[in-house]
Amino acid sequence: MNQGIQPILRLAEASGKRAGKGRIELLEAIAGTGSIAAAAKAVGLSYKGAWQAVEEMNNLSREPLVVRTSGGRHGGGTVLTPHGLQVVALFKRLNEEYRQFFAALGRGMEDFSQFVQLIRRMDMKTSARNEFLGRVKALNRGPVNAEVILDIGGGNDLVAIITQESVDNLGLVIGKEAYALIKAPWVIITAADSQLKTSARNKLCGVVSRCQEGAVNGEVVIDLVGGKSVAAIITNESIKSLGLKEGIPACALIKASHIILAVTS
Repeated sequence: MNQGIQPILRLAEASGKRAGKGRIELLEAIAGTGSIAAAAKAVGLSYKGAWQAVEEMNNLSREPLVVRTSGGRHGGGTVLTPHGLQVVALFKRLNEEYRQFFAALGRGMEDFSQFVQLIRRMDMKTSARNEFLGRVKALNRGPVNAEVILDIGGGNDLVAIITQESVDNLGLVIGKEAYALIKAPWVIITAADSQLKTSARNKLCGVVSRCQEGAVNGEVVIDLVGGKSVAAIITNESIKSLGLKEGIPACALIKASHIILAVTS
């Protein structure tokens, strides 16, 4: 095997749960320190980057892997759930077997580097800040477009409007698993008690867990029931006018036409 190439295990199963060496190291650090800040420092991530990784893992898992707890250095600690501990333990066992398999595979291939380059091209990433794994709950076809209702867990549904052609290309049927991709700038934030009526089909409510202002815009993350979260990019002025800060109830509004659906091949 090419000595410059080291095998790194990444898991992608039918349920949609994904994990790789970097993510597992972050989970291990959280388990060892009980602090997201300390864990981020241990694995070389920024505090924000660590939380984004945790939020994505929770959103793509049927059960939360990481939860906040009361107490701790900043008023709340961070711990792995029993399911999170199981994922880490399983990954360790599989990783050793994977390394042995990878070594044998490398010895049997004449042009191993070309194989690796092909695998890297297949490992697609998206720019969407919000990724939710769900299951098609309802599918209403129209003359041109179709309404797809995706159950993402925790009592939350997402409604997406896509073309009939997309429904057929993705092979969407009742019960099929799919991903909902939503860019953060497409998410509108409102106060939880707002009486405002909008045309947005989707309303996800929870509690603000992070609120970070930038030069012009800021990022707001809302924790939802069931351990998932949704992130939005809004102006600093909007953050101030809505009085957004950690612990404040808020809702995320998302138009059905702003949700992109994807499935694994």
